[in-house]
Amino acid sequence: MLDIKEIQAILQHRYPFLLVDRILELEPGKRAVGIKNVTVNEGFFNGHFPGNPIMPGVLIMEAMAQVGGILLLSSTDNEGKLALFGGADKVRFRRPVFPGDQLVTEVTILRCRGDIGRVKVVGKIDDQIAAEGEYLFVLKKEEAETSVPAKKGK
Repeated sequence: MLDIKEIQAILQHRYPFLLVDRILELEPGKRAVGIKNVTVNEGFFNGHFPGNPIMPGVLIMEAMAQVGGILLLSSTDNEGKLALFGGADKVRFRRPVFPGDQLVTEVTILRCRGDIGRVKVVGKIDDQIAAEGEYLFVLKKEEAETSVPAKKGK
């Protein structure tokens, strides 16, 4: 089990974009189970949708991707790297995610070779599948300079 401090030691994400609250199970190189506690206080509910709050699908995907990133980065071969989201396949949304729900995501590694990893993600609410799919990650060494280079003048 990983708490929030241990998660932050692995992922670069921070509020308001850290969407994993706890890792319940972690088998490096195999699988991970993580949770996102969905609360009505999250800013995106102000606009999605007023009077009928539903967690946006892209944020459900991101929460599941962060659990996948933790799984891939938990391998000692990948320490100090960033897990960059490279693509998504076979993504399906099965039920909405509402305030008060706990999104439980199980991630299993399908393939991991070199700096490329493919995982299967399944997010559930009360044992009902909310979303699922396959994600591709590119694992990249963290660079000291992260600013965007200035454009050259004409």
